[in-house]
Amino acid sequence: MIPKLHLSRQWRTGTLLAAALFASTLAAAAEPSRPLLVLTSTNDANSNSVAVFALTGSDLTLTQTLPTGGIGGASGNGGILQFKDGAGAVANFGSNTVTRLRRADDSISVDGTINLSPDCVHPDSVALAHDHLFIVGENCAESHAWPEGYSETGSGVIKLSDPTAGQIAVGKTWAAVTLKSGSLLQLPLSRWGGLSGRSTSITLPGDASTVPLGAAFWDDTLGFDPAHSVDSFALVTSQGQVYPVAGPTPVFPSNAPCWLAKGRGNIWYTGNSPGQAISIFFSDGQGGVFYKSVPVPGVVTDLSTSRDGRWLAAIYTAEGSGYVTVFSVDDQGDLTHVATSSPIGAASFSGVAISQ
Repeated sequence: MIPKLHLSRQWRTGTLLAAALFASTLAAAAEPSRPLLVLTSTNDANSNSVAVFALTGSDLTLTQTLPTGGIGGASGNGGILQFKDGAGAVANFGSNTVTRLRRADDSISVDGTINLSPDCVHPDSVALAHDHLFIVGENCAESHAWPEGYSETGSGVIKLSDPTAGQIAVGKTWAAVTLKSGSLLQLPLSRWGGLSGRSTSITLPGDASTVPLGAAFWDDTLGFDPAHSVDSFALVTSQGQVYPVAGPTPVFPSNAPCWLAKGRGNIWYTGNSPGQAISIFFSDGQGGVFYKSVPVPGVVTDLSTSRDGRWLAAIYTAEGSGYVTVFSVDDQGDLTHVATSSPIGAASFSGVAISQ
């Protein structure tokens, strides 16, 4: 039987909030030493591009538009663009490729193209971990050496029979893929950090199994969003134990935490698309609580936190245009709006990442 905590909401909220206060020892967000860059993909089905925005004070300004050399077209996905330690990756759904990105000083450049493994198609989510690039698409999850990009054909490719992947995330000893059809896959990692072996389906409880979407790791514990479920956030251990957490009310269709980013300490941020908000959760190793929602003037479709945990960026759509918005994060995990981009002619964006 899948365990689920039955603790007083008041007790758990107070305990987890105290843990968050204790865990967050960094100072409040301050002006970065070099421009904070926020990257997103236009996801254009004719010619995909990466839009680069620079945060200066309270202004978020488009500074670059970089053609990826591929085409977009993904939908219902998260994490299609990632950035880590000066290098990044963005998937081209319609081209079966991933474009490498690199930062030098205050600008981003395209640094080559990585082809998917043979017979693998339609990449819609990527992750960077353990000196590997992880990709999930319509019929495969695969890992490539990073940043070199060469494919680990065979042991680095896991075939999928379900074409509904929402996102891939990677922890210390295992990776996970959410399937919008209602499943969660556990993928083993080799001792070298890439994918190895076969995927295993983790049994989800009925109150946390409808439309799994966003996913992120805290060390080796997975958090994910079963977006249309009664419990719209859940934790999963490496042993497959599932701990559902109730989200904002009323539940779907009014609220549905869909996309997930890990904050500092025990804080999690979710893109609540129908609720037009960022919904915040606190957790421990065996469950958590919903904290509050911060309004956003549109439908949030992905979000990301900075390496130091002091910034959160989100993308949303409103009145036929895509927007990027940035918040500072204080010691308690609360968000303060800093800047929002102007429309650039894109109806929507896909994926968002921060480079410091």
